[in-house]
Amino acid sequence: MAELHLTSPANARVKEVLALRSRRARDVRGLTCLDGAEELRLALDAGVRVETLVHCAELMGADPAGGAALVSRVRGAGSQTISVSRNVFERMAYREGPDGILAVVPTPGVGLDALDVAPGALVLVAQAIEKPGNLGAMLRTADAAGVAAVIAADPVTDWGNPNVIRSSKGTVFSVPVASADTEATLAWLDARDLVVVATTPDTDLTHVEADLTGGVAIVVGAEKWGLDERMLHAAGIRVRIPMAGRADSLNAATSAAIVLYEAVRQRGFG
Repeated sequence: MAELHLTSPANARVKEVLALRSRRARDVRGLTCLDGAEELRLALDAGVRVETLVHCAELMGADPAGGAALVSRVRGAGSQTISVSRNVFERMAYREGPDGILAVVPTPGVGLDALDVAPGALVLVAQAIEKPGNLGAMLRTADAAGVAAVIAADPVTDWGNPNVIRSSKGTVFSVPVASADTEATLAWLDARDLVVVATTPDTDLTHVEADLTGGVAIVVGAEKWGLDERMLHAAGIRVRIPMAGRADSLNAATSAAIVLYEAVRQRGFG
C-alpha cells in the first residue's frame, strides 16, 4: 500500500483522526488513537492491528531508527501509513512533546461474556471512575501485578479515551478489559465464584488482615464518593487501608495498587 504524505491540517484524513477525540465518534467507529512509540510497541506485541499509522520523522527525536522500525513493522503488516509535516502532527497529537508516532487502532475492551478468567483469579473492578489518568494508572498496576482482568463498572470514561491509553502506557492493550453496569458485573463475578473485596474506610479489617489468596475481585470506587451501596452490600470482604494522617482516603489508583500488591504478596509473586 502506497504511503501518503500530508502537509495540510485541513486534509480529510487529518480530520478523521481529529474526530476520534470525541467519545461518540470512537463509539460509532470502534476506533481510537494511540499516541507514542512505546505505547504502540506494546500494543503490537499484544496483537493489536493498526488501522492507520501517522508518523513525523522530524519529531522522532533521539530514536529515529526505532520510530522508523515501527513504521516499517506496521507497513509490513499491510496497514496504511501516512507521513505528515510537523505542524500537522502536532495538531493531531494528544500529548505535549509528541514523539512522531500516532496510530489509529480498534478500541480496546470486550463484553463481559467474552472475558475469560481461570478459577481462583485475581480481578480488579473500578466502579464509576471519572478520571482517565486514574483508570490508566490502575491498568499499569494490573499489568505489573499479573491481574487476570480489569472491569469498569458503570464507567464514566471509556477504555478508548486517549488519555486512558496514554496514562496506561499502552497496557490497556495487554490486560483484558471490559465494561458493564454494576448489576452485570456482580452477576459475572458471582458466576465465577470471585469474592468481592470492597475497599472502604468503614470497616475494622485492614487489607493485610484479609485473606486474598483465593478467587477475588478487588473493587475500588469513584474518586469522590467511593463504592455505592450495591457494591458494599455484595462484598464478601470489606477492607480498609490504615492511614495515620488527617485525610480519610487515598487516590483511587493508589488504593487499588496497595490492595492488589497485598494480594500478590499473599499469593507469592509469580
